Amino acid sequence: MDPAAPKTRRQRKPAQWRQAFAPKNLADTMLVGYLPILIALLIIVLPLAWMVLSSFKPPHEIVTLDPALLPQDPTLDNYGAVANRVPLLTVLGNSVIVTVIGATIKVVLAITTAYALVFIRVPGVNLIFLGILVALMVPPEVSMLPNYLTISGLGGRNTLWGIILPGLGTAFGTFLLRQHFMALPKEMFEAAELDGAGHLRKLVQIAVPVSIPAIATVALVTIVNEWNNFLWPLIIIDSPDKMTLPVGLNLLQSIESQTGSYGILMAGAVLVIIPVLIIFAALQRYIVAGLTQGAVK
Repeated sequence: MDPAAPKTRRQRKPAQWRQAFAPKNLADTMLVGYLPILIALLIIVLPLAWMVLSSFKPPHEIVTLDPALLPQDPTLDNYGAVANRVPLLTVLGNSVIVTVIGATIKVVLAITTAYALVFIRVPGVNLIFLGILVALMVPPEVSMLPNYLTISGLGGRNTLWGIILPGLGTAFGTFLLRQHFMALPKEMFEAAELDGAGHLRKLVQIAVPVSIPAIATVALVTIVNEWNNFLWPLIIIDSPDKMTLPVGLNLLQSIESQTGSYGILMAGAVLVIIPVLIIFAALQRYIVAGLTQGAVK
């Protein structure tokens, strides 16, 4: 083996560890590296772990002077109580419909709008992009009243399309994909244009395939926002059979006002986050690839 050959990753790791944990570097490593990570984990993970574990605890293990992290007598009664007190399948189905339709339309609009802003000569493109940036900076609560009056006038109260319609445009997704499309090599699109490809073919066969990590990132953020959306569905929906899951949990909180119902509320919260975790697990490899390698190979 050539001594001048570069060391492999397996050979470099012990040397890096020895250097990190050397006495002169140990304090810096702990203060700058491991301590912030530990604090962040405690702040983020500990409440989630407490919520999940409490959903399996009976009331006397939650409201006690001697709390324990792990349930001593695990039970699924809290989840059964959620299903009995709230039309769980109905609100879950409503959330799935709103999230799938809303997120799909949002992502498609973000892709096509970003492509048009970069590759099509649209009059006033800079003003359009400036308007998107302004929409990105304006809090959504500002448009609640106009949206409510508009949707109510169209007959959209207590309907699923009334939840979906006002939020179909996504300024964040359009901005992110526009910046990504601007970084793509123009030679690919020029070569496709010489072969007679139109904008639709260039979008479907070139822009989208090489941008899967960026699109997956936009899709994940959009799905999470749609799934967790609470304020707008709470305003526009009054009927329990049209409520989404977060609003249904608010109904559960209104019903369960006693101290011993904390386990039921925890079980309902777990039911909300499980689908999001599954979606993140399915998309995280694309997101990691986009952050570490870029979208163009």
